[in-house]
Amino acid sequence: MARNGIITRIGRGKYTLSKKRIYIPEISRRAKLLNGRLKKQFPFSSACLWDTSILNEFAIHQANKTFLLIEVEKEITQSVFYFLTEKGYKVFIEPSKDIIDKYASRNNNYLIVKTLISEAPTQKVNNINTVTLEKLLVDIFCDKTIFLAYQGNEMKRIFSSAFKKYIVNGSKLLRYANRRGRKKEIENYTNLINGK
Repeated sequence: MARNGIITRIGRGKYTLSKKRIYIPEISRRAKLLNGRLKKQFPFSSACLWDTSILNEFAIHQANKTFLLIEVEKEITQSVFYFLTEKGYKVFIEPSKDIIDKYASRNNNYLIVKTLISEAPTQKVNNINTVTLEKLLVDIFCDKTIFLAYQGNEMKRIFSSAFKKYIVNGSKLLRYANRRGRKKEIENYTNLINGK
């Protein structure tokens, strides 16, 4: 039944008959271009690229300043940063709150290079490795510095909207939250959002 689309998996041993869709983020032109350049320069990397403009679908306040996240293996983070800097991009590597306040918040269309957490849930869209909904939600919850504009009521709205519109795999969400050391907090937060 799962293969025929009658039921959809929402966790380990859990399925739903819901008509909600599986989340497939839009891949920006910029992400496609960067992915091609990174694949050519770092052919064995499994970079995860996503543009924060995809959060506008869930948020009340539409961000006018967006950035593209490039998450790569720890060993090549510096190399990717220098490669993109040499190509003329505005790039920040694992930026602190101070760096974001002073520089990044004044720019639009900048890039952030950061380490990809091992076993992060990603998906292929148009041959580009990008985020799943579960990864997106956990990341904005955990990375308060990078996603400062999406905290508080905005984050509640994003979580609530995501759970209403799309299938969220609870097991995948909590497994990734556990990798980030925030499983219990996210479990409590999602229960609060979903009225449990």
